[in-house]
Amino acid sequence: MTTNAAERCREFRALHQTGCFVIPNPWDRGSAQLLAQLGFRALATTSSGMAWSMARRDNAVSLDEVLSHLRSIADSVDIPVNADFEGGFATAPAAVAANVAQATTTGIAGISIEDSTGDPANPLFDFGLAVERIRAARHAIDVSGSGILLTARTEGFIVGRPDLVETIRRLTAFAEAGADCLYAPGLRALADVVAVVQAVAPKPVNVLVGSDFTTVAELSAAGVRRISVGGALARAAYGGFLDAAREIAEHGTFAGLTCGVPFAEINTAFPPI
Repeated sequence: MTTNAAERCREFRALHQTGCFVIPNPWDRGSAQLLAQLGFRALATTSSGMAWSMARRDNAVSLDEVLSHLRSIADSVDIPVNADFEGGFATAPAAVAANVAQATTTGIAGISIEDSTGDPANPLFDFGLAVERIRAARHAIDVSGSGILLTARTEGFIVGRPDLVETIRRLTAFAEAGADCLYAPGLRALADVVAVVQAVAPKPVNVLVGSDFTTVAELSAAGVRRISVGGALARAAYGGFLDAAREIAEHGTFAGLTCGVPFAEINTAFPPI
């Protein structure tokens, strides 16, 4: 790992020590650079945003494609980047470890591993296997000497298993297995967020905000360290694009184009060749 990448790992860890920060999710180099210019202190990739930009559904991108994407995003900005590494692109802990080892060479400062299986009938890995997968990811990072921060995610609230007790059981076990940050996407009730924060303390918690149901101030007061938005910024961008395009297709008018960022503003946001 280069000195610059190592420094970004140190910066990323420091962000998790105190306060609360937002880690927005770009889906390509351009969106990453624009977010960095707005002053955000770290970024995170989004599996859904990346997949949609490739005309794929979420979780339909290969390991090699993701590794290339991580290198591209990390190389495009000077701030830390967390990798949405889905389920590690494997089931067996040893295979997860091997894939995480590859990811540690891409310039990322953090990596997230989730416990969802993709099987609607059995959407979460069995508890013991889920824990071993996090322990394997921890070992791979330690062997790499990279200092990359490991986030462990349990997906119950977004895969039809909204059980707070089980969510906390998994997150506390993930913390004991070596996760540095804990994450349960889909939590919306502030009381649930507080319960998770208290259960895994002093380790930091990430909360996903995909709609207007809370504020940074509220989550900060609840003890949340990190806030991400997943594919929500990509959805917002596609929303504006589709609204304007539908108007043209259905009405033959162009009023929606007036909402676009001025050409000069967007063009000069990127460096010349």
